[in-house]
Amino acid sequence: MTPENTTPQAGATPAGRRRALRAIAIFEAAKGLAALAAGIGLLELLHHDIHRLALALLWRFHLDPALPYPTLLLHYADLLGAIDLRTLAPVALAYIAVRFLEAWGLWKEKTWAEWLGALSGALYIPLELAHLAHRPGAINAGVLLANVVIVGFLAFQLWIHRGHGRQVAAQAENKV
Repeated sequence: MTPENTTPQAGATPAGRRRALRAIAIFEAAKGLAALAAGIGLLELLHHDIHRLALALLWRFHLDPALPYPTLLLHYADLLGAIDLRTLAPVALAYIAVRFLEAWGLWKEKTWAEWLGALSGALYIPLELAHLAHRPGAINAGVLLANVVIVGFLAFQLWIHRGHGRQVAAQAENKV
């Protein structure tokens, strides 16, 4: 009989599972920090003319506003200027809180955090597929692949927790 912490699990050793969960936790915390930094940056723009700031940035780097990328920057500056950031703030804070909560839960190996990560990650997959279809590229494909791997890993861990994995592990142990 083996000690409890070394009982074979389907797919990963306990140490490997812990490392994977902690890597995902760090990734989720990084997304939360990036959202926090973006939110602070947007708050800094609250009382400024964003279109004028974008034009000044283009002129500073001697870029022609009629070229495709500078035009895109001006387009998004206009969109950002039309958004009421005071209504966006609670949504951003909720997103940041969920990312940090998920990161903490995954770091502590909580089953509810695996559910949260699998479900919230799965919600993005159709959007990422549509984005990849609209703008194919290595970065978009990489983001989609990383999300699918994370969701797949978390879903597999949940499957193991529900007992289905114990049967697979027992069958593997019997073959040895």
